[in-house]
Amino acid sequence: MHIKFPKADMFSKQVIGAAIEVHRLKGPGLLEEIYQKCMMREFELRSIPAESQVIVPVEYKGLIFDQPLRLDIYVGQCLIVELKAVESVLPVHKAQLLSYMKLMDAPLGLLINFHEVTLKRGIHRMILPGANEEKIDF
Repeated sequence: MHIKFPKADMFSKQVIGAAIEVHRLKGPGLLEEIYQKCMMREFELRSIPAESQVIVPVEYKGLIFDQPLRLDIYVGQCLIVELKAVESVLPVHKAQLLSYMKLMDAPLGLLINFHEVTLKRGIHRMILPGANEEKIDF
């Protein structure tokens, strides 16, 4: 099991609760940036440690790119939260989150689409392959 998985799993429940509160108060139809600010305020009120617009370092064969790649929210140095306000979540959105998870070695990620009438339909929980599996030593 990934060393950060239990912590990320705990935070994921708290983040989903915060997202439901933001959606309950603001509803669908706003810009992603508005939801991000609301989420950060909700995290602050709930004492959930989080950073927004975190730069993701991209390395390839020893070269680290200067290209700015930013993830929406990084919770507790273990959970990536990507926010969307789109008609429907596409495979590319999930691929983006999975790429961020690999680059940051984050075992768990949440893709939250605030455009849904019922937020529950807009929450996608992704686990880094193998991150929640017990390792068996022989």
